[in-house]
Amino acid sequence: MNKKTLVIGASEKLERYSNKAIRSLQENGHQVHAIGVKSGQINGIPINTEKDKIEELDTISLYLSPRNQSDYLHYILQLKPKRVLFNPGTENPKIYPLLEGNGIEVEQACTLVLLATDQY
Repeated sequence: MNKKTLVIGASEKLERYSNKAIRSLQENGHQVHAIGVKSGQINGIPINTEKDKIEELDTISLYLSPRNQSDYLHYILQLKPKRVLFNPGTENPKIYPLLEGNGIEVEQACTLVLLATDQY
């Protein structure tokens, strides 16, 4: 099933997990959007630097440290995704109640592992 996903913290660097996740999401048939500090592209998917409106978003996969997440919190709430995946190293229990209070599921999980084990 195609789950429209936004990766926040995207990077063109092949060794970055955000890059690997974007490619894996794409290979698994998911529609992918990406936001990063620098514009670019991964497998034809543009990395935007602007916080564009994305309709009917299923999942946000975070690749930002907790200290960098505050700049995106309002944006995440505005997008109203079904869930936010906090990949390893991005866990931020301080904001979980706010997300959950707005009807957003919080999951501490690795996007790559979820995809590899058919649990995405």
